[in-house]
Amino acid sequence: MFSAALALPVEAASLRMAWAQDATGLDPHTQTAFSSLRLLELIYEPLVRLDGKLNVVPAIAESWSFSEDGTTLTFKLDPDAKFSDGTPVTAADVKASFERLLDEATGAAARSNFLSIAAIDTPDDGTVVFTLSQPDAPILVAMATINAAVVPTSAITAGSIGTTALGSGPFKLDQWDPNSREVLRANPEWAGGELAIDGITISVLPDETAILASLRAGQTDFALLNDPLIATLVPNEPNLQLNAIPGLAYNVLQLNPSRAPMDNLLVRQAISCAVNRQEVLDTALVGEGQVTGPLTMPAYASDPSTLFCYEQELEKAKALMEEAGMADGFKATVIAASGEPPVASAEAQVLQSQLAEIGVDLEIKIMELNVFVDTWLAGDFDMAVAQNGGRPDPYPMYNRYFTKDGNLLAVSNYVDDELDSLMQQGRIETDPAKRKEIFGRFEAHLVEMAPWIWLSTSNTYTAQLKTVSGFEPSPTGTLFGLTKVSVTP
Repeated sequence: MFSAALALPVEAASLRMAWAQDATGLDPHTQTAFSSLRLLELIYEPLVRLDGKLNVVPAIAESWSFSEDGTTLTFKLDPDAKFSDGTPVTAADVKASFERLLDEATGAAARSNFLSIAAIDTPDDGTVVFTLSQPDAPILVAMATINAAVVPTSAITAGSIGTTALGSGPFKLDQWDPNSREVLRANPEWAGGELAIDGITISVLPDETAILASLRAGQTDFALLNDPLIATLVPNEPNLQLNAIPGLAYNVLQLNPSRAPMDNLLVRQAISCAVNRQEVLDTALVGEGQVTGPLTMPAYASDPSTLFCYEQELEKAKALMEEAGMADGFKATVIAASGEPPVASAEAQVLQSQLAEIGVDLEIKIMELNVFVDTWLAGDFDMAVAQNGGRPDPYPMYNRYFTKDGNLLAVSNYVDDELDSLMQQGRIETDPAKRKEIFGRFEAHLVEMAPWIWLSTSNTYTAQLKTVSGFEPSPTGTLFGLTKVSVTP
């Protein structure tokens, strides 16, 4: 085995990176903040991952197969897969990781995606067999996320997940100074091959204006951007390159249907009819994105104009409020995070103005991200402006919010027999055309019931000096494409 220094190309250099919102924690199974996921995707690996075209491709697993009846899923692990301390990744680690995911005490973000797992067998160190209680068409896509990362059995036993970061990914975390910087070093044990950079130093800058200034000054090589206003300035800079790609994540006004008067369907529908989604997009996101329904993935997305009240209908909204006995309106508070996404405050202000037209007096409460996430996970809000992650398949995207067994029901506060039934139908159906029809009905019903008001998708942006090459962006927003990056001196 060569040392890390000898194994790296001669021209290897450290990448100087910046973002404005730091990770909120290191446990890949429990983190929901985009900033945390972007960091952890560089350190940990799942069994499989998604490529830039949203295909499922190998990660820790080199191959997989379903039984003919769809109830057994067998993985063969890459024999070269190792954690960054040199320990081989074994079937026992995979089993322990999924048992941890399924343990309610863990509070795993993706737990409900894996409830079909009835048993996990490890016939040898390189083979994992999942026995499913029913066919589960989207389980592979559900596994292709850092929320399903494989972690060492030893770290689970020691209780060190979340305090240290020991993964099998392309980088290892040498240093984390919260809200200041991270230092990542190329992992010489990574089975994915040698990297052209020897590490990444991530600076947490106060805002994206500061990031742009740092790029202009040549002090930063690569940056993650979330503010479309800043991103649109990058192409004007001769030494900079903007990478923009339509994302699967969605901007949404989440209502809390467990709180009056949002527990009244007529009130929720009135809010939906009062919102001018295009105006929110044009004003808060400077037009960078698309008005969307719940299904943002290209294979399932529908024309938003076919959905309930997707064109603003103020008179209908006022009539619905009157029918609900709320003609005089009501007061409510909407929460938003200060930095993720940067447009949340602007979205809240546009929504505040629009809802005032039907008598809704909306108070805006801006929170630090970690406070927002805790409040959001507890469902302790009247309304929330959020940006939630998308998936290539509707089931792992929404079952955690809108099925009876969903582990984020506290966030949605909404159970609906029809939504639950449609989700289960889509889960076991393998015919693509039939799945599209099932989830089309799911989307239409969800929008009509209006527990949330879907607004838009955003572009995902990164910016770089022109001395940086090779980055491969993804609609999921992952920064895993940094494994292809090289820096020209």
